[in-house]
Amino acid sequence: MHTAAVNLSASAADPDPDPDSLHRSVKVSIIITLGVMITVGNVAVLLVITSSVAGWSRSSRYFLLSLTAADSAFGLLVMPLNLWVSLLKDYTAGPDVLCHVVAFCNATIYSTCMYTLATISLERYIAVFYPLQYSSLMTRRRTLLLIAFAWCFPPCLLSPISFPDGIIEVHFSTASLVCNPSYSTNVGYSLSLTCLIFFPCSVIMTYANLRVWCAAKRQRLKLRQYDCARRSRHNVASRVLVPVMAAYYTCWTPCMAAMIYNAVSGSSVPEWIEFVVVWLPTSNGFLNCIFYFWINRSFRRKFYLVLQRLTFALCPKLADTFECCNASKTQFVSVLDNNNAVHGRSSSVSSTCTLLSLA
Repeated sequence: MHTAAVNLSASAADPDPDPDSLHRSVKVSIIITLGVMITVGNVAVLLVITSSVAGWSRSSRYFLLSLTAADSAFGLLVMPLNLWVSLLKDYTAGPDVLCHVVAFCNATIYSTCMYTLATISLERYIAVFYPLQYSSLMTRRRTLLLIAFAWCFPPCLLSPISFPDGIIEVHFSTASLVCNPSYSTNVGYSLSLTCLIFFPCSVIMTYANLRVWCAAKRQRLKLRQYDCARRSRHNVASRVLVPVMAAYYTCWTPCMAAMIYNAVSGSSVPEWIEFVVVWLPTSNGFLNCIFYFWINRSFRRKFYLVLQRLTFALCPKLADTFECCNASKTQFVSVLDNNNAVHGRSSSVSSTCTLLSLA
């Protein structure tokens, strides 16, 4: 009896942790970490592209600003809203107005991000294959219209999700900690969303980036024939375009496949698989910072300059410390910049002529 009483008191003092509570804590930690990474990365990007970056046209900056805003919304809007609902909502309660609003915001930002990626691919395609007509094709008005379409069309298309008594039912998923539309009850609407958002954007991105990659590969092969020294150059197209497309399909395809599976079969995927496929597209908001920006040398140089100015503004004493060193290096850097500008212009002319001949 004494032994049994000791064992009972020990088990009462050290109860087994609730598996659901442990899983939920791990999920919340993952979401918060991912949100911080996305926010910090895109804030650094905004500090740079709000000013001029060498080699980037005005239209390119507009599209990249739109992409950065869409990616930032993952960390500043999607994740806080869903975490807020997960803390406040009673899981036994049915759908409510708040869950419908959050689900509408989730779907809108996801769709806007895909449309923005598609417009960037289209803009790069025009810049490579129609360089002489680029200024007339990608005017400021057309650029803003494409950006407005990427931001305004998804809310119009997804507006039925926002109505509590509408045709789309919304529930809070304890597996993914997200307010999700019940696609299984509206198969036709679910499939139409996939056909109007994911597949068109995927086709545009795949076609445009594949054509640019093939043109860059042919250009590289031609340059090898006339200049053996260029054989040691890195394949810039493969280093940028291949990771961009690989990250896009890796992040978005599982989510779309799970949505179609839920709509057709009427059953849900396992808990952790649902969590991964639902939150995986948000990681594309952090990967875009790497593939679209940090690989670019001009962006890195501009970021170091902006960071240096911010450091000197926060700590003026550092400016006095480095003033002597900067003065001694000014002439040397100026000479290097002039030489790089000459080589950059000649390289740009050569690349443009080669791409024109390939096209």
